[in-house]
Amino acid sequence: MNIDERLALFEKRMQTEKVPDIAIETFKYYYTQLVEGHTGFIHASEIQPVEMIPSVETLPQKFARIGQTALANTVIIRLNGGLGTSMGLDRAKSLLQVKENLSFLDIIAHQAMELNIPLVLMNSFVTRDDSLTLLRKYLKLWNNKIDLDFLQHKMPKIGKRDLSPVIWPQDPRLEWYPPGHGNIYAALVTSGMLNQLLKAGFKYAFISNSDNLGAVMDTSILGYLVETKAPVLMEVADRTEVDKKGGFPVYSHDGQLLLWETAQCPPEELDAHQNIQRFKYFNANSLWINLLDLREEMQKNNNNLHLPMIRNEKTIDPADSNSMAVYLLETAMGSLISVFKDAQLVRIPRNRFNPVKLTSDLLAVRSDAYILTSDYRLIMNPNRQFYPPIINLDSKYYGLQVDMESRFPMEVPSLLNCRSLKIDGDIKFGENVVIEGDVQLVNTTKKQVMIENLVIADRVWQI
Repeated sequence: MNIDERLALFEKRMQTEKVPDIAIETFKYYYTQLVEGHTGFIHASEIQPVEMIPSVETLPQKFARIGQTALANTVIIRLNGGLGTSMGLDRAKSLLQVKENLSFLDIIAHQAMELNIPLVLMNSFVTRDDSLTLLRKYLKLWNNKIDLDFLQHKMPKIGKRDLSPVIWPQDPRLEWYPPGHGNIYAALVTSGMLNQLLKAGFKYAFISNSDNLGAVMDTSILGYLVETKAPVLMEVADRTEVDKKGGFPVYSHDGQLLLWETAQCPPEELDAHQNIQRFKYFNANSLWINLLDLREEMQKNNNNLHLPMIRNEKTIDPADSNSMAVYLLETAMGSLISVFKDAQLVRIPRNRFNPVKLTSDLLAVRSDAYILTSDYRLIMNPNRQFYPPIINLDSKYYGLQVDMESRFPMEVPSLLNCRSLKIDGDIKFGENVVIEGDVQLVNTTKKQVMIENLVIADRVWQI
C-alpha cells in the first residue's frame, strides 16, 4: 500500500469522526514526514544554549502598570485535555482534589473570578463533559460573548508495524488520541474561538496547563509582552536535577529560538540533553500570546504553522504495556517560539511552576509544604526553608492515584521541613506523622505496615 492509499484511509476515518479539514491536512503533513523517515530529532550539534534571560523579579515597575491596563483585553486559556493516565485516571486530571476540598478546576475558576478575567478551557473529547459539568456552579464564568471551552482535535493512532490506521475492537476509543498541546493553534481557528476572542476585543492570551496552579496571571509579564510588542513570550525557570527530562529553549545556529523536547532528542545524545550546566533553563509550558499576531501567522501559513514534529511511540492501550505499538504524531505548544523571529523568553521564580504529573507531585501539593492563598494561588509554604520536597514513591504501591490515596486515608504527613522522602514497599500512614529532612522508609516484609503518631527526621528506616 503506497502513501496515498494510506492517507486516503486515514482521511476517510477522520471525516467519519467529523475532524475539521484543517486538522486532516495537518495530520497529512506530519504523516508524510513519518513515512519519509523523519524522526523529529534535533541534534546537539545543531543548537546553542540560551544564556541571558530577563527575570520577572527584576522587571521595572512600569511593566506591572502596563499589564494592569491590558487586563481588560486579556483572556486566560487553560490546557485541560489530559486524563492523567500515568496515575491511572480515566477522566480529566483537573478534577482531582488538591486543597481544602477544591479540585484543580475549582481553584482555576476562583482565580479567574478573582481577577474578573474570562476563562477558556481547551478540552479534549475525553475531558469536556465532566469539566463543564463541574463549572456549572460558577455562573460568573459563563460569558455570553465567549464560549467557556473549545475542543482539541482528535487524531487516529498509527500502527508502528505498517503505518496504517489501527483498529482496536476491544475499545474503539483507544484508536484516537488528542495530538499534543501544539494543536491549540489550529483548534483555536477551527473552533471559531480565535475569532470569538478577537471580535470581543481580547488581544492577549495567557496559556498554561490546568495541573500547574502556580501559573497565575502576572501583570508584570503581561506588561512586558505588551511593551516589547512580542508575538509570543515563553516562561522559563532555572533547571535543576528534577527537571532533566523536560524540554527547554535553545538557539539554532542562525539565532532562531527553538524548543528541544526530550522526545526530540536522539537516544544517544540524552546525556547532552540532560546537561543542566550547559542548558540552564527549562520551559514551564506557560505562554503569553498576542492573538492578532497569531491570527496573521495562521492565515499566512494556511492554518498550519509547521511546528517541529514529535514522534511518540506508545502502546495503543496505555494501561497494557503488551498491547500493540503505535505512533502518536504530536507537536509542542512551546514550539511557537520557532515560528516568530521576535519571540521572547522571561525567567520566572520557581513558585510559578508546580505541575502535578505523578502521584508524588499530588502528595506534595496536598501537604503543608504548599498553601492556598486567599486569592487562590497555590504557593510553597512561606515557612518552608527549602526547594519543593523531592518525593519518590514506590510505583508498585503508590503509582496509581487510587492506590496512593488508600495509603494516606486520613491525612498527608507534614512535609513542611522535608527535603526528600523515598518510600520503598507497602506503608500506610495514619494521623500525626511528621517527615523532616531527608528520609527513606523501607518495608522489606510482604505485609503492609502502618505508621502513625511519629516524627521521622533525617534517617533511613528499614522495617
